[in-house]
Amino acid sequence: MLWSGGPPRAVSPIGEVEKVLRFAVSQIPPHKIMMGMNLYGYDWTLPYQPGRWARSVSPQQALEIALANNAAISYDQKDQAPYFHYYDKNGAEHVVWFEDARSVRARYLLGARLGLRGFSYWVLGNEFPQNWLVLQDMFTVKKL
Repeated sequence: MLWSGGPPRAVSPIGEVEKVLRFAVSQIPPHKIMMGMNLYGYDWTLPYQPGRWARSVSPQQALEIALANNAAISYDQKDQAPYFHYYDKNGAEHVVWFEDARSVRARYLLGARLGLRGFSYWVLGNEFPQNWLVLQDMFTVKKL
């Protein structure tokens, strides 16, 4: 959906995810499709400049950055994604877009509504304890 060299925005805006999945299920039986879930976010230095890449952060790191900088986390209802702004020690403004329990729940609901086979993950190993709690709460997890 988004890449770290592009302008700041939600990593996986729900509307864009739904467009891709609706096309996929029009071409492939839904029970054969696994939805990719990102387990990361991006921290951009502002103002955005093409060619300057955002730093990848885990959802847990994003929360720690927000806490360390007393940054209020906002939630974009349209994209179903959290974000916040902060200033680093050099006075540069940053914006961080990441995933949280609300955003992954919205994506899990979309996958379930479309009858997908399941979910797969990008960047395993990033700390994101909320994801696993939401997943276990919403589904019966089968390890293959």
